[in-house]
Amino acid sequence: MENVRGLLSAALKHRAIAKRPSHAGGEELSEEEQPGSVVNLFCQDLKKIEATYHLDCFEVNSVNYGAPQIRERAIFIGNRFNAKVDFPNPTHGGENAPAEGDSWLALSDKVILKPWATLRDAIGNLHEENPEILDFSPRKKSFLEMVPAGTNWRSLPVEVQKESMGMAWFAKGGRSGWWRRLTFDLPCPTLVTLPNHASTSLCHSTETRALSIREYARVQEFPDDWEFCGKLIEKYCQVGNAVPVRIAKIAGEIIASKLTELEKKKWKVGLNGHASNFRKVYIQSHIRTRRWFKDGEIVVWDEDGGSSRYGKPKTLRKTSALHS
Repeated sequence: MENVRGLLSAALKHRAIAKRPSHAGGEELSEEEQPGSVVNLFCQDLKKIEATYHLDCFEVNSVNYGAPQIRERAIFIGNRFNAKVDFPNPTHGGENAPAEGDSWLALSDKVILKPWATLRDAIGNLHEENPEILDFSPRKKSFLEMVPAGTNWRSLPVEVQKESMGMAWFAKGGRSGWWRRLTFDLPCPTLVTLPNHASTSLCHSTETRALSIREYARVQEFPDDWEFCGKLIEKYCQVGNAVPVRIAKIAGEIIASKLTELEKKKWKVGLNGHASNFRKVYIQSHIRTRRWFKDGEIVVWDEDGGSSRYGKPKTLRKTSALHS
C-alpha cells in the first residue's frame, strides 16, 4: 500500500489548532485526536487478522532513487509469514550528499551516491508539436513572466507580491509554491493534480506555461508511448496521483525477492508463530533542494548553488515501532 507521508501523522478526529491545549489552554487531545491515530487503528485491525501478520512502513523520497522528482511517500508492505522486509538505502543524492567514508551513513565505507536526476534530465529533450496543457490564465501569466527560473513570489516587488497573493501574503509558512517557476538544474517538485494554481504553480523553466501532460508523464517516468484517457483534467489527476514508476519498480522487486525467499523456506512462519513488532523506517524522505529565505533576506537562486543550497542531511535511516 502506498500513500502520502502525511498519513503517518494523521488523526482520526480533527481539532482546530486555535482550540488545542498549546494555543488556547483547551482540554488535552483525546486518543482519536492524537497525531498518528489513523495508522494506529490500522495496525490494531491488522493484528486481529492472525498472530503472524507483520507490517513494515517505509518513509521514502523518489528523488533519492534516481527519479527526477521530489516526492515523499509512505509505503506499507505486509505479509502473513512474520517476515521483516527492508527497503534499500538511497542510490542518489544532491550536491551536498554524503561522500565515501562519511560515518553518519552507517552503511558500507564505499557508498558513493549518484547525483539527483533533474528536470532537464526528464524533459530537456522533449519537443511536442501539440502539447496538452491545462495552462495559466492571462492574469497569472502576467505575474509569472516576472519570475526568473528557480524562484517564486519572493522574486517579485513587494507591491506586486501583495497585489497578486491577496491575504495569502500575510500568512505564515514558506508558501514556496506561489508563482513558482521551475529550474532545469534541480529535480522537479512534487507533481500536483492541477499545475496551474497560483499557490502550487508548476511553471516551465523557460516558457511561461504550465507543464504539459507528457512532461508530467516524463517526470513520473512513464514510457513515452503510454496513453492517458479521459478529459484533460482527468489526465492530470491520473499522472499527478500516480506512484512514481521507479518507486513502484523497487517495491515490486522487494516483494518478489521476499516471496522467492519464503518459497525456499517452504513458507515457514518465523519467530515460532509469535508476531514481531510492526516497524516504521525513515529513509531520508524529507528533502529540501534550495533555500528561499535566510536571515530576513530573500535568497536568489543561482545555477552555481552557493548560499541557496542546504547542507548535508543528518539522518539517513531511523527505525521505530508502529504503535497500536
